[in-house]
Amino acid sequence: MSEVTDMVIDDAGNQMKKAISHLETELSRIRAGKANTQILDGINVDYYGSPTPLNQVANVTVTDARTLSIQPWEKPMLAVIERAIIASNIGLNPQNDGNIIRLFLPPLTEERRKELVKRVNGEGEQAKIAVRSIRRDAIEQIKKEQKEGLSEDAAKDAEAEVQALTDKHIALVDQHCKDKDKEIMTI
Repeated sequence: MSEVTDMVIDDAGNQMKKAISHLETELSRIRAGKANTQILDGINVDYYGSPTPLNQVANVTVTDARTLSIQPWEKPMLAVIERAIIASNIGLNPQNDGNIIRLFLPPLTEERRKELVKRVNGEGEQAKIAVRSIRRDAIEQIKKEQKEGLSEDAAKDAEAEVQALTDKHIALVDQHCKDKDKEIMTI
């Protein structure tokens, strides 16, 4: 194979790894019954006029299996953080005691679990679409190289390698989704 096709394959592999990494991040934000600080990762608060990630204005800790506590570094931020959590629609009601905000995670109902499983499967499908799109782009580049002089055998080998990469990453997506589904459905 030529240097160009090796680059195309390496690039496709790296992009697929990024798609898997993004999936892992998204899945970690989906609550699975136990408290996890990552469910607050997507929340930004208004810090003196600029949107700032919650974990940069407060200390977020897991108190127990069903409780998160948020201790802002500045007391005036308590109300701002509380409003941001309510506005984020993550389904949690903050309890403000004047020093710390506590988030009590209710046990997941069967209906809520099924909603979360649907969301997990949706994220998985998005990751599969991303991986397949990367495969399509790589194969298009290989075909372009073939028109510019790459032998047919080398092109077929490169396409087979891209397909093997795709199959491997699709299997990873399926495994991550299956693991998260199991975690959500375990009571």
